[in-house]
Amino acid sequence: MLMKLWFVLFLLVAACGRAVPDNARIVIAGDSIMAWNRSQGGAVAQQLEPRLGEQVGDVSLAFARVSGGQGPLNIANQLANVRADWIVLNGGANDLGRACGCSGCLPALRGLVSEDGTRGDIPELVTQLRSRGAQVLWLDYYTAPRFAGTRCDTLYQTFQNRLQRMALADPGVVVLDLDTVFDPDDLRLFDRDRVHPSLAGSRKIAQEIARVIEPRL
Repeated sequence: MLMKLWFVLFLLVAACGRAVPDNARIVIAGDSIMAWNRSQGGAVAQQLEPRLGEQVGDVSLAFARVSGGQGPLNIANQLANVRADWIVLNGGANDLGRACGCSGCLPALRGLVSEDGTRGDIPELVTQLRSRGAQVLWLDYYTAPRFAGTRCDTLYQTFQNRLQRMALADPGVVVLDLDTVFDPDDLRLFDRDRVHPSLAGSRKIAQEIARVIEPRL
């Protein structure tokens, strides 16, 4: 009972500040990587706004999944009826963690995105967003210090390869590989849990998002 109460309180705190202004041309969605540091005013969306000089919507929420999850804990639900020029999102780690951890994950991974990148819940979600006129920037996960050098590396490299194949089919879809800018040995980029971004880590994610989309706004 105490754990359930803690979980509800955590979600309530994490949800504070989630909103999409009427004129927002950019909306952030996804899981805790996007939502982390919100209570300190330093989540990805909060650090992206001053870089772009734009209002940025934020519907991301910790524990959110691509497949399953109720209400805003489902990433597609976060974006229901949302229209924007750019949708920036991530997802999949909570799905894989819940289903299989880091081994025996190919069936769960196939449900997210097929080997050729054309089928699965992620391509389906991206297709829906594109049908509303949005350009899509999908953030692939960085390697967190807690998992660096483990068998998780191979799984998430396979995940990234499939996402890249998905993006190749549509010039309106970009996959940003955070491994190119996050060094798992640089602990300044990570929170104390050695998984989520520190304030500096969220800032770096915001910088990379701005680098990709600012020339295209």
